[in-house]
Amino acid sequence: MIGLTGPAADRWIRRAAALVSADAGELTRLDAAIGDGDHGHNLDRGFAAAVAALPADAPAGRVLIAAGRALVAKTGGASGPLYGTMLRRAGRVLDDCDDPDAADLGAALRAALDGVRELGRAEEGDKTMVDALAPAVAAYAAALDGGAPLPGAARAAADAAAAGADATVPMQARKGRASYLGERSVGHLDPGAASTALVLRALAETLEG
Repeated sequence: MIGLTGPAADRWIRRAAALVSADAGELTRLDAAIGDGDHGHNLDRGFAAAVAALPADAPAGRVLIAAGRALVAKTGGASGPLYGTMLRRAGRVLDDCDDPDAADLGAALRAALDGVRELGRAEEGDKTMVDALAPAVAAYAAALDGGAPLPGAARAAADAAAAGADATVPMQARKGRASYLGERSVGHLDPGAASTALVLRALAETLEG
């Protein structure tokens, strides 16, 4: 089974940047309701920098590490460190593989989730990007265990991320600036979960060709 190649990782980051850019206004609108009001535009700037930093003819691990570093350097607020950690942790796992396959990508996604959890100290139900990333990682593993090909597993992850993001609407935030609002945070889609769903959607679209 073919894994995430260097060219595919490059296309993933470029597709994620395009989706984030297209939704930057909506992500910022979501953030204005329960956060700083800058998530979409910050992340748009960060992913544009990530695209500019993509190395030529590099394996997947190096591609993701370079993108993660650029996101940390160019994205304001908490989003830069969180997205940067997500991509760098995934990149390090793939960088240690001679010929990364679909299972290696699953391990990379798991490492990405662990990194985000450690940095943000958030768990599912806190109304953060973890609420999209955690079900995505679980769905990817379940689909792969069930015999799905790589594109199918990536699609399962993307669908689970989208559902996880939608599930943040009735939650009361327990982390980040939104938590200061208490019950007033209920009824709003978490912008970090929404952008995470876009990144997983980009992965699925990339691997589906």
